Amino acid sequence: MIKLIGILIILVGFVIKLDTIAVVLAAGVATGLVAGIDFVEILEILGSAFIQTRYMTLLLLTLAVVGILERNGLRERASICISNLTGATAGKVLSIYVFIRMVAAALSIRLGGHVQFIRPLIYPMAKGAIEKNGGITEEIDEDLKGYTNTAENYANFYGQNVFVASAGVLLIVGTLQELGVKVEAYSVSKASIPVALVALLLSFIQYYRMDKKFEKMKENNKSK
Repeated sequence: MIKLIGILIILVGFVIKLDTIAVVLAAGVATGLVAGIDFVEILEILGSAFIQTRYMTLLLLTLAVVGILERNGLRERASICISNLTGATAGKVLSIYVFIRMVAAALSIRLGGHVQFIRPLIYPMAKGAIEKNGGITEEIDEDLKGYTNTAENYANFYGQNVFVASAGVLLIVGTLQELGVKVEAYSVSKASIPVALVALLLSFIQYYRMDKKFEKMKENNKSK
């Protein structure tokens, strides 16, 4: 029972709002000691785990950079740039992003993300296009937030499996092999291409209809 002391330390530490990292480390060390593991060995385990997952810190660096850019007017500048383009619409902005993002995913190039691209860049650009064409209401703005997030979801979900060594393809191959179905990763990747193309076409249609929907909503608001 005493080997579960780590859970107790975490619960108590979180309840009294101590430093999260310190609490987790203390719980890990305490659990190792009561399990009979040498203190030096515990440090080696913690060090190895940190090295193996060090790539996770890249996300934290990305968030910091995005935060600094937003603070210095990234969203406003993106909105202004789009509003100065003749013929730009929110649907065209999202369609272009979906295409670029899907091609990048198919090539296993990490480009995009809700935090890194959608919130600070794509959404303000789409919003700027709407404001250029006659202003934006709260209802339209809320709908636009949902549409901009779908752009990332469509492109990433359907585009990543086109790459033969993507995690999604390997998961499909592994699952089918466990069920006794022999399949090659290349075959799964090849079958994902028409699915990605259909998803791309449907997203274009959806964003075209979105533009028409927003235009109608603007006209209805003006007539009131």
